[in-house]
Amino acid sequence: MKIELPKPIANYVEANARLDVEGMLKPFAVDAVVLDNGDRHEGHAELRTLLEEAVIPVKAIFTPDTVRHESGQVVLKGPAHGDFKGSPIRFTYRFTLDNDAIKALEITL
Repeated sequence: MKIELPKPIANYVEANARLDVEGMLKPFAVDAVVLDNGDRHEGHAELRTLLEEAVIPVKAIFTPDTVRHESGQVVLKGPAHGDFKGSPIRFTYRFTLDNDAIKALEITL
């Protein structure tokens, strides 16, 4: 089942499926903030480090299977598969968009 996503989020998800760091970074605003597992990453340089150190080595691919809009955010849920303990693990991704860019992303279990 294919779900309809706003373009910047769809671009991020599609790039993640290819493990394409540049493609995953492109939809984010320059000053975007990602909260992942309690850690805060701000701006493209920190996001690149996060992707290169935590996503690419373990081939972590998030495949959303539900989407809802809540309090101005786009909330996705689905499994992440990869070469990591417990794979697959279900995650919730809460995206905040601004001017066709991802302004913030919070990733939780």
